[in-house]
Amino acid sequence: MIDLRSDTVTKPTRAMREAAFEAEVGDDVYEEDPTVKKLENRAAELTGKEAALFVTSGTQGNQISVLTHCQPGDEVLMEANAHLFLYEGASMSALAGVQPRTLQGTRGAMNPHEVKAAIRPDDIHFPETGLICLENSHNKAGGAILPLENMQEIHRIAQESGIPLHLDGARLFNASVASGVPVKTYADQTDTIQFCLSKGLGAPVGSIIAGSEDFIRKARKWRKRLGGGLRQVGIIAAPGLVALNDMVDRLAEDHEHAKQLAEGLGNIEGLEIENNVDTNILLVNVEGRGKTSHEFLEELKSQGVLAVPFGPYTVRFVTHYDVSGEDIDLVIERVHRCL
Repeated sequence: MIDLRSDTVTKPTRAMREAAFEAEVGDDVYEEDPTVKKLENRAAELTGKEAALFVTSGTQGNQISVLTHCQPGDEVLMEANAHLFLYEGASMSALAGVQPRTLQGTRGAMNPHEVKAAIRPDDIHFPETGLICLENSHNKAGGAILPLENMQEIHRIAQESGIPLHLDGARLFNASVASGVPVKTYADQTDTIQFCLSKGLGAPVGSIIAGSEDFIRKARKWRKRLGGGLRQVGIIAAPGLVALNDMVDRLAEDHEHAKQLAEGLGNIEGLEIENNVDTNILLVNVEGRGKTSHEFLEELKSQGVLAVPFGPYTVRFVTHYDVSGEDIDLVIERVHRCL
């Protein structure tokens, strides 16, 4: 089975398994785990932030960030198809007591003028704008890279308005490798950042929040409140350290494989490539073949290929470490067979 559902399905490398086995550990709730400290220090170094915190998942990292930045009753600005809005179970409302306010973007990028206009004035009738959130790369926009200039302009507006800016950078390293913009440069346009170790970087579990020392101190308490104090966490932090040190540059292979797949499927009559393939995500519309996404996926599964529905007629394919160029050729061949 060739699994292109997500880059979360990757299996840890041998180096990651060995690192987990040999990891020096301690009780992280007491801040005594040396391996997770190395990981957090490395993450802070890469992002140019004062401190970092290991968390269980991207969703937990985003929600801890919202909880730390905001007060109940605040409003959070974000793009209409942001992961924070669509795929995190309304947790910012359920846990932080804040309401999202969405702005329709272009390929995941909000218009800075619309962001500025959406910031609430001081009025008893309105919530306070407590946070602005960006996403780079943007999942729902097909792994689109947020232009650096767009981030810079929104960050400037946020600073002028005294509003913190958080980046959901679940796949930020994909954006960095594909664009050539260093992670630290992207992170400079944010107050806080979350990125995943368990997607394209290939670690089995975990994400990172990075920000100021004061922010991370407060975030650590929210992590504890949410049950995220994990004791001998070095066993799962060690693969994350391997991911940061060894797995970043190879993301370019995944991007090439996504382009290879787009070229192959784009030549099939009735299939439409919906996105510009910036990184490792491909969106394919199958309506021209008279099929829904679910019908197409069932046929594809029978041929040994997995992907996910991303709309009534849209299918998402995600390339990753466990998928080779030869696998991509097989997928193209099997799609031909299905159709």
